[in-house]
Amino acid sequence: MEQLVTIELFGQPYTFKAESDVADAKEVADYLVKEVTKIETQHSSKSPGVTKLATMILAALNIANENIGLKNKHSVLLRDISKRSANLVNTLDAAVRG
Repeated sequence: MEQLVTIELFGQPYTFKAESDVADAKEVADYLVKEVTKIETQHSSKSPGVTKLATMILAALNIANENIGLKNKHSVLLRDISKRSANLVNTLDAAVRG
């Protein structure tokens, strides 16, 4: 079911249709706003002329970097779980046979 979600960026409201769970869509939108605000705060004193587009690109790069880091950690975790599970199965098999 589609619902509308509104966020505010750079003092302007932006509304979009959310096809997934609205709570999830709102969380994603709020995360973007938080990241954009963080970039604005970090660069306001250092580079007062940073454009909205540059701010959005930096926020997107930060989010993408975090996403890739989490994917890598997830892959490592899955490999570890797989390895441990195989070791556990081998140990159980040996105990049953022994």
